[in-house]
Amino acid sequence: MIRRKTLLLAGATLLAFAPEALAQTVPAPAPAPAQSATAPQTAPIPAPAPAPATPPTAQEAPAAEPAESEPSGVGDVVVTGSTTEVRTSIDSVSYSLANDLQATTGSLADALRNVPSVDVDPQGNVSLRGDSGVTILVDGRPSGILTGEGRAQALLQLPADRYARIEVMTNPSAAYSPEGSGGVINLITKPNAPRVGTQTTGSVRANVGDNGRWNLGGSGSWQKDKVTLSGDLSYRADPNEFELNRLREQLDPATGAVVSTTRNGTTQQSDQTGTVGRFTAEYKLTDRTQLTGEVRGVTFQGEGEVDSLFETRDAAGAVTSAYRRDGDSEFDFVNWGATARLLHRFDDAGHEWSNELRYDSASTEAQGFSLTALLVPAGIGPAERTAQDLDQITLGFTSAYVRPTADGGKLRLGYELTELRPDQEIIFSRGLSEGTLVVVPGFSNRFEARQTVHALYGTWEKPLTEKFSAQAGLRLEQADIEIDDRTGGASASQDYFRAYPTAHLQYQLSETETLRASYSRRIQRPQPAQLNPFVSYGDPLSRRSGNPDLEPQETDSFEAMWQKRQGTTFYQATAYLRDTDKAFTEVVSDLGGGVFLTRPENLGSRRDLGLETTANGTLHPTLRYSASVNVFRQEIDAAGIPGGEDRDGTFASGRLSLNWTPNAKDFVQVSGFWQGESLLAQGTREAGGMLNIGYRRKLTETLSFNFTGRDVLASFNNTTVYETPLFRDRSEQTINLRAFYIGLSWTLGSGPRRQPEQFDFSAGPTGG
Repeated sequence: MIRRKTLLLAGATLLAFAPEALAQTVPAPAPAPAQSATAPQTAPIPAPAPAPATPPTAQEAPAAEPAESEPSGVGDVVVTGSTTEVRTSIDSVSYSLANDLQATTGSLADALRNVPSVDVDPQGNVSLRGDSGVTILVDGRPSGILTGEGRAQALLQLPADRYARIEVMTNPSAAYSPEGSGGVINLITKPNAPRVGTQTTGSVRANVGDNGRWNLGGSGSWQKDKVTLSGDLSYRADPNEFELNRLREQLDPATGAVVSTTRNGTTQQSDQTGTVGRFTAEYKLTDRTQLTGEVRGVTFQGEGEVDSLFETRDAAGAVTSAYRRDGDSEFDFVNWGATARLLHRFDDAGHEWSNELRYDSASTEAQGFSLTALLVPAGIGPAERTAQDLDQITLGFTSAYVRPTADGGKLRLGYELTELRPDQEIIFSRGLSEGTLVVVPGFSNRFEARQTVHALYGTWEKPLTEKFSAQAGLRLEQADIEIDDRTGGASASQDYFRAYPTAHLQYQLSETETLRASYSRRIQRPQPAQLNPFVSYGDPLSRRSGNPDLEPQETDSFEAMWQKRQGTTFYQATAYLRDTDKAFTEVVSDLGGGVFLTRPENLGSRRDLGLETTANGTLHPTLRYSASVNVFRQEIDAAGIPGGEDRDGTFASGRLSLNWTPNAKDFVQVSGFWQGESLLAQGTREAGGMLNIGYRRKLTETLSFNFTGRDVLASFNNTTVYETPLFRDRSEQTINLRAFYIGLSWTLGSGPRRQPEQFDFSAGPTGG
């Protein structure tokens, strides 16, 4: 229920924003003159442009990627206009995927790893500038598959070729949810709608890789009169291999001497497949009112074999225990959702009102079975089976109002409702054989939760002078969280009201240089499963649980940014400070007998202070580069964490891409990245990197050949180290991401062909 204080404060906020803007009338705009691709941006906030053909999202996020201009020729000279490789606005930076060859054959995780500020580890966990509190949106809207525990697996499986751009907002405005202490990543999908004068368009893509990898995809659209139908469908087979080597040492707290050493080596081979589909229908009720409906579905399946060896030695090096666990695992993930959106434009100046209703249902069924053979002492060990069923319903409603003002400003007002309903059941069984398995009550659990967030927001941006503009925003949220342990009978709840202000300033130094500064307050709420106190069984040495006392972490984020765009060159430098209270961290404790429990806790605080630089430019008429470096200092306060200590360090991450176009038909790419270390209360996650290669050949006007190599040096691994007075633990995970693909892309259509996006040929600093 929305509390009275929510409504009162929200009303005061919106009234504070509205009077001056609503008092102004927007004159009927004359048709905007066409702007040259080389004309520089001269005003901080451009005059309102005619509304795009495709509707913006309910949060006025960028619409689907527009089609590029058609080639225009004079004699034998052909010039192709294109969308920009890097776009900027007062609160975001977005990067094109058109020339990322890894995006043509790889997963969404592969594409994200090539984007400045974004890191994705080998297991699919994403972070922004070292902060794992990240919200991922699709076309400005929450995505059921990219929310919750299944997100990492989805990033490793979803095909990247569905997306045209990736927008990064480390300090988003109040029009976006403050969820995610690190910021927001907005995935902008490719357009399927036919171009003007076109009735049907489509494309087909097929790629074959080594070790049984392959993928196939297609997209198409049809338009007639007031109706536009579009959709895409893709299938992906991606087998993988996984190795884990873990060294665990237990220490004498008085002397620090090692009293016991346990080694664990695990190998896993699995076959994974996935299908992704989407269908969209648009109908123009009137010239200014449009109704859109979308149905989407995702399914992943996987099965594999697991082989593990455990060995424990005493202080003298004698083996005291050794056993082998062999087994198999499988999972089945299904997500489907639907969206209905109604958009009404009051005029052609961007004055509009949109309403959107969203529904997503996700279901994951996973199970693993293992047999244990005792080696020291010799004997027959137990048979064990873990079955997990996780269902989650996500509901959302958004109503957003946007009105330009006569002075070139813009007012946004909106309401959002988001509700999550996870339902999880885990059944753990043990016996002497598969036929004698009996449920173990202590490791079996049924858990339900509900998280409801009501939000009211307002933002107002305005040019204060010819060169100076500002945007102010405020978001009010009431969050209610209830968790219910159906097995143990425990329950807990959280109920809190928060205000989240945002502010953005922009100053145009010259036609090519811009200064920006921003502030936002953000929150990272615990996932409902993180609040579940149930202790789950991982393997004989590992347990995991949630923490019902885990509090939300809150972040004050400050940024100062300089940007320069001249010709085909773009530079950006951002100094940032993030002050986080009650930051999440994973804490390991010794339960005895060499068994460790991992559960989330709140740090006292964490501070990140850094400088990130980005550059895109030309080294030669046929050779372009894209590079970024992020150097930051991290400090954490681990007061109250058992075995934890205050830690600090200076780290660096970066990426470099070289694109060579020797002629009109060939395109060669070499890219790589390096991810720096990150701190935990009891240890660190070590650094790692990857090198990728790619080649594209234009065979005909509609057919292209692609070759890509991912992680060609097989260097991208994941290592976590815990060090406390009682134990040391080092886990080295090797995930074989190295893959090579060859493929074909074919474009078809009844009208002028959409040109592949090329490099950024615009000379002016265009807005987002």
